[in-house]
Amino acid sequence: MSNKTIKVALAGAGAFGIKHLDGIKNIDGVEVVSLISRDLEKTREVAEKYGIKHVTTELADSLALPEVDAVILCTPTQMHASQAIQCLKAGKHVQVEIPLADKLEDAQEVVRLQKETGLVAMCGHTRRFNPSHQWIHKKVQAGEFNIQQMDVQTYFFRRTNMNALGQPRSWTDHLLWHHAAHTVDLFAYQCGSPIVKANAVQGPIHPQLGIAMDMSIQLKAANGAICTLSLSFNNDGPLGTFFRYIGDSGTYIARYDDLVSGKEEKIDVSKVDVSMNGIELQDREFFAAIREGREPNSSVAQVLPCYEVLHQLEQQLNEGQ
Repeated sequence: MSNKTIKVALAGAGAFGIKHLDGIKNIDGVEVVSLISRDLEKTREVAEKYGIKHVTTELADSLALPEVDAVILCTPTQMHASQAIQCLKAGKHVQVEIPLADKLEDAQEVVRLQKETGLVAMCGHTRRFNPSHQWIHKKVQAGEFNIQQMDVQTYFFRRTNMNALGQPRSWTDHLLWHHAAHTVDLFAYQCGSPIVKANAVQGPIHPQLGIAMDMSIQLKAANGAICTLSLSFNNDGPLGTFFRYIGDSGTYIARYDDLVSGKEEKIDVSKVDVSMNGIELQDREFFAAIREGREPNSSVAQVLPCYEVLHQLEQQLNEGQ
């Protein structure tokens, strides 16, 4: 794979698929040759804008193209695992957006198949790549900072089913299997220590959406660090996820790609990596792993423990209903 152009099929031309297309434009030696999405007209429009020649509503059509080396899946959560399996069975490298699955056994099957095929299979745990979180990661690895507690708020205002662009969604998002996945994985990754204890409570189930709109999660890592995570789809205020890292030598607050000290002093993270765009950095890692024939950061095997914890939490929540 060393020098030839990596040819990619991208599934899901919604808000997140477009973020990947924008990121890939900045990466040399990679070309998106096929775009898959359920609405053919809209897909054609996006394909035209990005100069993508092949358009289809069926993933199988793209997998049948011999020139396709790799697939990026930005489809609804419910389809992630089965489509990742489809890609691996077709002999294609695959990067699937977070979450890898919404059931543990599906995540385990993807990992099993990756090991069997030896292909690159990676999950879009973007926080591992955001420069703000990378800056912290490097400090921890250098022994200059130890995390005592992560205090995380994941807040959205989503009382109706809308996507990141404010358009109606064809599927229901999930606080536990999607939004909590970011923090559960990041906490273990940043501490460099597995999660040994996890608790969850949730608020009432929404009568129309059929999901809990509020949730609180506590985690403890083997090294003693703790994490407190609050999630809401009811929050009428600043949206997104805010991470407070409380450590032995300082406090840091990460808001997406911005990082400040506990006293709100800005920290320059522009030199941490080749880009400030977490999605682009995630894609760069995927393509580099394909070229170098190695396991990527955020491989499906590396993120599996996160889904084991989510599974435990789901069982706890179901028992508590």
